[in-house]
Amino acid sequence: MKDKRENRLGWAFIAPYVIFTLIFFVVPLVWSVWLSVTDWNMMSPDINFVGISNFTKAITSPSVKAALVVTYKFLLMVVPLTLLLSMGIALLVNGLPKFKGLYFVAFFLPYLSSGVVTSLIVKGLLSRNSALNVFLRGRFNIDINWLGNANLAVFIIAFMIAWKMCGYYALILNSGLNNINQEIYEAAALDGSSKWTTFWKITIPLLYPSLLTVIVLAVGVSFSIFTEVYQLTGGGPNFGTNTWQMEIYNQSFVSLKSGYASAIALIASFVTFASIGVIQKGLEKWGEKNGWQ
Repeated sequence: MKDKRENRLGWAFIAPYVIFTLIFFVVPLVWSVWLSVTDWNMMSPDINFVGISNFTKAITSPSVKAALVVTYKFLLMVVPLTLLLSMGIALLVNGLPKFKGLYFVAFFLPYLSSGVVTSLIVKGLLSRNSALNVFLRGRFNIDINWLGNANLAVFIIAFMIAWKMCGYYALILNSGLNNINQEIYEAAALDGSSKWTTFWKITIPLLYPSLLTVIVLAVGVSFSIFTEVYQLTGGGPNFGTNTWQMEIYNQSFVSLKSGYASAIALIASFVTFASIGVIQKGLEKWGEKNGWQ
């Protein structure tokens, strides 16, 4: 009787999470799978079954291919930038004698800021008649179309995201730094190890758990970019910043092809999970070489 009572109590505690998961994850996933094999346009009461035609169309679509390429461009920029900035912040603040918490709060604030507001501010700063561009044209005769060049726009958006996330990731790395036994550094110093060698041979390997967390989270962010692209470029120029989320949005809410958009979303999910899995496996092998099981 006691075991049954404890089981009921356990189910009662997890019931809110189970209900939340069913309503906001399971049901939408099942609905998305069903929509992916239909041609529903979100307006008509008729829903026609079209099989896998949405998937074959998506695989050969130039805009979907562009979304795949752009997403990996963001991945190759966001992850290194985020890692570099967050590591720099963590090392800098960790070395301060006092007020570490205050500095971490300051660096953490961008993470709490609205992506829409940040994007609008950056858009204003980079507009043709902004103070920056007026100064560059007047003083150096330089006229830069910051968001009109696809590669430059990708870098700007990637840097915005890295700036926004680095404070949060720096907290994770700082936690890892605090868990490293200082006696190891003392022993390395006695052996004549330079700071650079100590950093690469001791700090980085011992930070593996924190680095794994930060890199996997940053990769996930790279595959979910939408707000900044929507506000700054709309996916242009010429699909140069068109991410998965931007493509899904355009097909679903602009072109009203919810079935086709659902097929793209499922393909994007598969690519995202596969990419994260491959990267995580690679990091785990690197961790095993450094003694982490």
